[in-house]
Amino acid sequence: MIKKILIANRGEIALRIVRACRELGIHTLAVYSEADEQSLHVQLADEAICIGPASGSESYLRADRILSAAEIGDIDAIHPGYGFLSENAEFAEQCESCNIEFIGPRSETIKKMGDKAMARETVAKAGVPIIPGSDGPLANEIVATKVAQKIGFPVIIKAVSGGGGRGMRIAHNAVSFAKEFLSARMEAEKAFGDGSLYVEKYLESPRHIEFQILADKHGNMVHLGERDCSVQRRHQKVIEEAPSPFLDKSLRTRMGKAALKAAQAANYVNAGTIEFLVDAKGNFYFIEMNTRIQVEHAVTEEATGIDLIKEQIQISSGKRLSFSQKDISLDKHAIECRICAENPSKGFIPSPGTIDLYYAPGGHGVRVDSHVYGGYMVSPHYDSMICKLISYGRTRKIALDRMYRALSEYIIRGIDTNIDFLKAVILDPAFRQGEATTSYIEEFLARAPKDLLDKPVKESRK
Repeated sequence: MIKKILIANRGEIALRIVRACRELGIHTLAVYSEADEQSLHVQLADEAICIGPASGSESYLRADRILSAAEIGDIDAIHPGYGFLSENAEFAEQCESCNIEFIGPRSETIKKMGDKAMARETVAKAGVPIIPGSDGPLANEIVATKVAQKIGFPVIIKAVSGGGGRGMRIAHNAVSFAKEFLSARMEAEKAFGDGSLYVEKYLESPRHIEFQILADKHGNMVHLGERDCSVQRRHQKVIEEAPSPFLDKSLRTRMGKAALKAAQAANYVNAGTIEFLVDAKGNFYFIEMNTRIQVEHAVTEEATGIDLIKEQIQISSGKRLSFSQKDISLDKHAIECRICAENPSKGFIPSPGTIDLYYAPGGHGVRVDSHVYGGYMVSPHYDSMICKLISYGRTRKIALDRMYRALSEYIIRGIDTNIDFLKAVILDPAFRQGEATTSYIEEFLARAPKDLLDKPVKESRK
């Protein structure tokens, strides 16, 4: 059994890992940047080591500094969380060569599935449907334009490496394609150090559905049902829920089997997510695999009752899964809202600064995953998400009503947040009726009153 874990991350996910380790009786070593010295994960971990300045490129993305901290701390394993080095095959390989258990899949799996073009090829051979697209990375915009014309517009340009919506552009015709291709390449090079791009057919207003996978080192593998992540802004997820209000039993079964096929084709071990796009007719297509824990893993935890972080650690310790596919059921409905330090009325620009007053909601059916508190300084150097607010209940309506109540109780003063925007979405009839697709937020903002984001939300739940 692993006895001591270094947490190679920050914020709420680092705190989430600290808590899981404490329940398992495992000691923790937090690493942190100079900007995160007062973060809760640093204060609550058993030990903490500063690894550099505020910039992620000089701290959380420095594998050498993290491995030096691991040597100093005499740890058994590293949990990378999500983002930063969590899907970096070279870092995972370095851990393996240092006899440190990387709490995630093997380095060769990360490399195979992290390369989106290679991932498409891998799952296609296993019989999983994929969206029509280029066979691999495209050399330049001239070659890419010819491929896009053959596929047929609109198309979506994607970075081969990375995720989170970066290095991603939509082109509706050949005139705009070259410009979008160059913009995507520049963004991908800056975000991931890799400007390689490929092109896929763009589906208009699909659903974004992902399946959670768990696999141990003994060949046992299950999926834990789906999450609906269709509510997005600029390819960044805003609200997630489990189960999806769109899938019926038959489609859920077929997609679950396809997700397992994809994971088996990758020889997958630990926690991972298979992501699909689903059109209005129920046709589904593989888009990518995330070889790490997801931001939105909490909705699966609340819907199934399974602690995914603990399962990750136990799998890495060599234990077998304690359940099989027939034991998995989504007994509750869970919804997650990402609370961000941003100003929706000003184009959702980030709002760093000091939180003067902080009061988190509570009560039955509400979970708050956050690393902030009154007096906490929200840094401009990192992602603007400061909390994941999760509600759950026996039915979707109960979960929705609890989410609205929790959002209404949440008090954060000193910075701007998207709480009022989220309240408006939770009350919107189209969202409440389960009609949201990936274009929902754009459509919602287009039909909402112009002053919606500048005034308090009025309650109406007919």
